[in-house]
Amino acid sequence: MDIFLTNNLTNKKEQFVPNDKKHIGMYVCGPTVYDDPHIGNARPLVIFDILYKLLKKSYSNVTYVRNITDIDDKIIKASQEQKISVKELTEKITKNFLDDCKFLICEEPTHQPKATEHIKLMIEMIDQLIKKGYAYEINNHVYFELKKFSDYGKLSNKKLDDLIAGSRVEISENKKNSEDFVLWKPSKENEPYWDSPWGKGRPGWHLECSAMSKKFLGDQFDIHGGGIDLIFPHHENEIAQSRCVNDTKIFANYWVHNAFITISNEKMAKSQGNILKIKDFKNKMSGQVLRLALISSHYKQPLDWNEKLLDECQNTLDKWYRVYSSDIESVEINDEILKPLYEDLNTPGYIANLHKLYEQANKGKNVELFISACKFVGLLKENEKQWEKHKKDKVSISEIEINNKIELRNKARSNKNYKEADKIRNELFDKGVLIEDKDGKTLWKFK
Repeated sequence: MDIFLTNNLTNKKEQFVPNDKKHIGMYVCGPTVYDDPHIGNARPLVIFDILYKLLKKSYSNVTYVRNITDIDDKIIKASQEQKISVKELTEKITKNFLDDCKFLICEEPTHQPKATEHIKLMIEMIDQLIKKGYAYEINNHVYFELKKFSDYGKLSNKKLDDLIAGSRVEISENKKNSEDFVLWKPSKENEPYWDSPWGKGRPGWHLECSAMSKKFLGDQFDIHGGGIDLIFPHHENEIAQSRCVNDTKIFANYWVHNAFITISNEKMAKSQGNILKIKDFKNKMSGQVLRLALISSHYKQPLDWNEKLLDECQNTLDKWYRVYSSDIESVEINDEILKPLYEDLNTPGYIANLHKLYEQANKGKNVELFISACKFVGLLKENEKQWEKHKKDKVSISEIEINNKIELRNKARSNKNYKEADKIRNELFDKGVLIEDKDGKTLWKFK
């Protein structure tokens, strides 16, 4: 059965036609390891994990690359705030990230390259861009000159001037033009650095993915994925520098992006004090609950994260586990059941098929097919005893204590102490209390 994907490069749903059926290549932007991943980061992990499974079912050789950015301004800032080395911070957060991937029942990609392991490739790429006239060096900085690439903005379907007007453009006296973006920057004292023809420094963020995708997938590959927030400037810049250095008309054939997650209909942000880390859920529920919640909405649509959604997913899996047996062998899943996934990863449609199969399995029919279909998308991956261990226990506390903690949290938010506000929210969550910020008020309820 043919796979169809929404290609943001053309703004259309298209049939997936690979460059080479014998070798499918997919690159997905991974984490910048300065802080533990939150549930917004979890969405692309699960969505592209399912796409990876679908591609492997259709093709014999699939290479899935997901990078780890372990050098960046945010990383340096976080290491300085925590008074630990960049290496110590990135190793810790990388380990936590990989643990979170396992918790979410995601398969390991074929390759997980780190930016710091590919600096030499980035330097070579910058050197080529300078020689070809697309980049220039001023005061130990190297910039890509955007005016030299006429196709800029095609991914976001906007003109360069419109993109710049609606974004924060780094102001620098070193640039020829305000829109030019950095390929190499000098490192300050006590910051990590690498030797280069332009002095001691480090690469720009956008360049990392261009270098690593080229190494593992070549100059042109099939699918590039990531969150919708990466379209501009990250993916636009990737396209520009990659096409110019490789002399190609195409960088990736299909661009697939997942939409945002909101928390109780509010944007997830530090300023809102509503960042939920993946690790916050580990002692409360199975990763399968989060996984089912993350695919409950189509990847192109915003997903609102709330307690009702988690309860529904918990109850669904409780029900499905009633017909589960670890003794049952896997069977082939027919195309009719998989059809929603082939149609632009329609996970809600696939879940509807799972509900229908459950009704049959509950009557003793097609039990093997139901369990196999669940396992295909990473569900029913634990045995009965493991699942029972994850059942949530609600622990109530007094209303006086709840209101006192909410008052302390509101004071912390007023003082812009978002770390403390997050800590209080998580303390309440641990005790079975969910809080929501609406219309300037903080509401609470027991989970």
